[in-house]
Amino acid sequence: MATMTIRNLDDDVKVRLRVQAAQHGRSMEEEARSILRSALSVKPKPRTGAALVADIRALVEPFGGIELELPPRGPGREPPDFSGPEFHRPEFDDE
Repeated sequence: MATMTIRNLDDDVKVRLRVQAAQHGRSMEEEARSILRSALSVKPKPRTGAALVADIRALVEPFGGIELELPPRGPGREPPDFSGPEFHRPEFDDE
C-alpha cells in the first residue's frame, strides 16, 4: 500500500473532514480513503467528437444557435519545391 501526504489543506476542509469522519465513526485518515475510493470508482466515459458537438449544441440552441460568418476562400498556395540541392539525401538515391 502507498502512503500519501496532503500539504496546504484549507483549515475549513480539514474541519469538515474531521466532522464527517466522526459522523461515520471513522478516523480522518479512513474517511479520506473512503472519499478518494468513492470519487475514483466512477470511470469517466470516453469522449467522442459527436459528444462534443452535442454538448456545444446544447449550450447554443437555447439562444437560437450561432451563425458564423465564413471568410471567402482564396486560391490554394503553390506546393513547396523540394527539388533543390539543399534537399538532396544520397541515402535515398536509386541504386
